Amino acid sequence: GSVVAAISRDLRSYAEGIGGREQMAIEAFSVALEVIPRTLAENAGLDPVNTIIDLRKAHSEGKSHFGVNVYEGGVADMKEGRVFEPSRVVEQAIQSASETAVMILRIDDVISSRSSMPAPDGADFDGLGM
Repeated sequence: GSVVAAISRDLRSYAEGIGGREQMAIEAFSVALEVIPRTLAENAGLDPVNTIIDLRKAHSEGKSHFGVNVYEGGVADMKEGRVFEPSRVVEQAIQSASETAVMILRIDDVISSRSSMPAPDGADFDGLGM
């Protein structure tokens, strides 16, 4: 969770310089990334809210290698604990999730635009043509 926590922190920082809807989207993406350390905390029987708070605090202090310590509880230096996340795996997971979200939004836009179109003359959709 240390890699996604660092990315989330950087996105929150970046969002501060952006205005409008883009800022809200970037902040929402940042929060979505925190699902990973939150889930790790929940599965380890830790308080996920306190864990995220502690993780954000550690990362704001420059401790970018800190992640969820599922063995001892809380957050700790993952590098020191010899816990490593392959960056390619993290990158691929984020990319796949993002592409899926974009695809769902595009499908939703198509469905929404079709439902807002007026029915052709003589079409009886209430009775489904029966």
